[in-house]
Amino acid sequence: MKPAALALAVLVFCTPQAASQRPEADGASEAAPSLRVSDNRRFLVRTDGTPFFYLGDTAWELFHRLNREETEHYLEARRRQGFTVIQAVVLAEFDGLRTPNAYGDLPLVDEDPRRLNEAYFAHVDWVVKTAERKGLFVGMLPTWGDKVFLERWGIGPVVFENPEVAREYGRLIGRRYRGAPNIIWINGGDRRGETYEPIWDALAEGLREGDGGAHLITFHPGGGRSSSEWFHTRAWLDFNMLQSGHSRRDAPNYELIARDYARTPVKPTLDGEPRYEDHPIDWDPKNGWFDDSDVRQAVYWSLFAGGFGVTYGCHDVWQMFAPGRKPISSARLEWRKALDLPGAWQMRHVRQLLESQPFLERVPDQSLIAGDPVSGADHVRATRGERYAFVYIPTGKPVEIGLEKLSESGRARSPSAPPKPAKTHVSAEWFDPRTGGLTPIGTFPAEGTRRFTPPGRPGRGNDWVLVLLLGG
Repeated sequence: MKPAALALAVLVFCTPQAASQRPEADGASEAAPSLRVSDNRRFLVRTDGTPFFYLGDTAWELFHRLNREETEHYLEARRRQGFTVIQAVVLAEFDGLRTPNAYGDLPLVDEDPRRLNEAYFAHVDWVVKTAERKGLFVGMLPTWGDKVFLERWGIGPVVFENPEVAREYGRLIGRRYRGAPNIIWINGGDRRGETYEPIWDALAEGLREGDGGAHLITFHPGGGRSSSEWFHTRAWLDFNMLQSGHSRRDAPNYELIARDYARTPVKPTLDGEPRYEDHPIDWDPKNGWFDDSDVRQAVYWSLFAGGFGVTYGCHDVWQMFAPGRKPISSARLEWRKALDLPGAWQMRHVRQLLESQPFLERVPDQSLIAGDPVSGADHVRATRGERYAFVYIPTGKPVEIGLEKLSESGRARSPSAPPKPAKTHVSAEWFDPRTGGLTPIGTFPAEGTRRFTPPGRPGRGNDWVLVLLLGG
């Protein structure tokens, strides 16, 4: 485990620097796709086949509200915390067509999506290049999808009134970022697919025509939904994204992931918007606020259920809340302070854990849990590779594990491997998702059922990952 932790530190803190930061369009150049779907159709990989861990952050108003100095501060903070993808919206949600960006520029000429304002997009170009220099991908939403594409609460015009307008807008920005190696397109924007399917299809097809297939495309749906409900079989949809949302504690997002995981044809899936840190529960401060323990629970549940990655979010950060701005849904912390909330720093630990073992062979496997994995806040979730397993225990209650299952799965999944000794053993450790620390438990025969009791007193926030490594 230690070498993997060291490798993570090198990746996060020593990313290579790009040669240029010029805020200019790069549409004339070609770019080979820098990410693709893995051969087993469950993950994303780089072009050389190495795994890509999608650890996203929601920064929806990044292009719209921050200047370059602020953007540099934000991106550097997230780089240091181990994030790999920044999700941001070009035509922003909050009066994005009529309220200018930090430099006084609007995105469109005469509110026409077929006429891009060069000054506005020059700033978007700069953000994309700065993210590239820091080793970050940009999950770029061409537009937020409220009502009929930007009208929100009576503010803003309807700009995508027919599919051809959406297709042409997609072509324009697809062509503009054709040569940018660090783009992932995110169609949609908190929307359901029905009613406007032809427009979403046209926008996605325009993106693909414009960038020549250089970038992956997904769809960001509304709360409690997944892109798979409408677009799973679309050729343009490379992977599924769901939003488990912010309605309640202990929402079983693993069920949505498992549903997508079982669909055919097989496509990768992830929770692109689980409950945000410092978000009022069900949008009402009287219910309390989601904290880092809520964030960890949603993140580990979704990953161990089969998600190839996950997106973190902070309620104050996505809207870039600051004095003088109207808080949306009771935002209460200035965004710079909110960058350092504990949940954000804890995300690097889950990345460290999953990258410490063979990444592309990992599958969900509840059969490791002997007995009922239970439901609600205590729900236990397991994932494994050929010779390892991780079991997430959200409230520190004892769990019984069938150790022989790990041994059987290792042999069954490696038929061409050399024969293993008749008797094998399992090394067990506790992984602390708050600190990334490891505590040895012991070594046991890989047979029968064994009870493991996490450190500390059971209760919300005392979550642990049981790490099991199969030995010879």
